[in-house]
Amino acid sequence: MGKIILKNITLDDKPSDIRIEGGVIASIRPHEGSLPAPDGHDVVDCAGKVAVPGFVNAHTHAAMSLLRGIGEDMVLQDWLDHIWAIESHLDEHFVYHGTKVAALEMAKTGTTTFNDMYWLSPMARKAAEETGIGCLVSYALLDNFNPETAERQKDSCMAMFDTVGTWDSRSKFAVSIHSVYTVSESLILWAAEFARKKGLRIHVHIAETEKEVIDCKASHGGLTPVEYLDSLGVLGPDVIAAHTLWLSDNDVRILGERGVNCVHNINSNLKLASGYKFLWKELSDAGANVCLGTDGCASSNNLDMLEAMKTCAITQKAWRNDPTALPLDSLLEMATVNGGKALGLKTGRIEEGWDADIQIVDTDSTFFLSPGPFLANYIYSAHSDSVVSLIAGGEFVMRDRKVPGEEDILRAGREELRLIERYR
Repeated sequence: MGKIILKNITLDDKPSDIRIEGGVIASIRPHEGSLPAPDGHDVVDCAGKVAVPGFVNAHTHAAMSLLRGIGEDMVLQDWLDHIWAIESHLDEHFVYHGTKVAALEMAKTGTTTFNDMYWLSPMARKAAEETGIGCLVSYALLDNFNPETAERQKDSCMAMFDTVGTWDSRSKFAVSIHSVYTVSESLILWAAEFARKKGLRIHVHIAETEKEVIDCKASHGGLTPVEYLDSLGVLGPDVIAAHTLWLSDNDVRILGERGVNCVHNINSNLKLASGYKFLWKELSDAGANVCLGTDGCASSNNLDMLEAMKTCAITQKAWRNDPTALPLDSLLEMATVNGGKALGLKTGRIEEGWDADIQIVDTDSTFFLSPGPFLANYIYSAHSDSVVSLIAGGEFVMRDRKVPGEEDILRAGREELRLIERYR
């Protein structure tokens, strides 16, 4: 791994020198002028730039970067039917190149780690590793209540785990339960048991729409999706629960007591008209770890976490009729360290001993001219192209807005788009 010194970079409003070695932040010192650098270090002059923790996209479907715009102006169930019909034809090449495009987009927008739920996950892992982005990828279980499908998926999941194991510190494996409306009870129970036996995270969609809650109550004796999964013993601090949008007071209590990682996906929820009253404060106060994600590009249309942060905050302020709702520091934690905690990673803070996942933000633009706080200007005024360089796992994955091989990534992505046109 490289040795890097970010010289004269602003951190917590102070000029600092950040030394990176072995993939972690080795030291942070006040900047004291032109002191000699240790031998073998890549010294980068960062005057006028600010260090921000890399974003953690806590829920997405990365390879859907090649499916954006395909299912527009649809409610969730119609959108799912449309997407699944196309996905039934996809192969390893599509997932690999789609994830490469997604990783390129994430690098360009400040994301250093993502949590993926999609098919053919070894291909997603390969694409992420080649780009330098950290990932948690999973085997996605979805049997549509067909016992034969369930048995095949159990075998495939076990085989994939035996092949790839837990991978490494930057690429981790998980088990995904798509939802309570697509996965049988027996397979849900098997997935939770298998994941815990192997020490894996469990990734699941929960309470994304009002219809999901209504249907679950009708099918499971009045239990909500949260209550139903809790009755099966599924919920715990190893669970990453995407959406958690339509919640009762009892749901909030359960998610908090179990220490579940709840991921808000505001742009996708708004665009599919799934809802917008995400109970960030209530969940946090109850003890849940609240994170932020983009969802997949087929519903959110981009992977820009900075955009998701702004939309998340202003929507909270609007529906609560409270401009103090969701302060900047809490919003940044949702997009960084909370996501790292959900994935079991030591990322999301710029502190000694933490993973070196750092955005380098250029403040030489109109967005940062005001005397307001940096975070306010960054989140509410600027755009993600203010991220001029990105370090993930102690290495530059983007430098001066250039990602190595990006032209080839785009060219291959265009080729895959031509191959799927026949299935639209």
